[in-house]
Formats: sequence, C-alpha cells, structure tokens
Amino acid sequence: MNVESRSERLLTPGEVAALFRVDPKTVTRWAAAGRISSIRTPGGHRRFRESEVRALLRGEEVAGNPVQ
Repeated sequence: MNVESRSERLLTPGEVAALFRVDPKTVTRWAAAGRISSIRTPGGHRRFRESEVRALLRGEEVAGNPVQ
C-alpha cells in the first residue's frame, strides 16, 4: 500500500448513500455484489475510498467494475 492510498479519505456507507441518494443498506449490497470496493476497519465496518465513489458518481468505470 502506498502513502497516497493510506492518506485518502474514507467514507462511511451513510456518506456514500447520501451522495447517491440511496439507503445505506443499498451501498452495503453494492459492496457485497462487487459494484464498489470497500475496506474493512479493524472493528469490521465498511469504508469506501472517496476517489472511487466520486468516479462512480461521474459514471466512470472503477477497478474493472462497470457502472450499471
């Protein structure tokens, strides 16, 4: 892991949900289905890279996952 990825802002499912105007459980389902990648905290909570979320909002393909 490089320094850039360690310092990148991570978003909670609630923050991602607010950006997409969906329920936080929808964001969790997207992660489980592989539509968006997530990082697990030591406590087991999901977090999402802000850059990936912003790319999805722009309609860009991220990490081989086409936007549907």
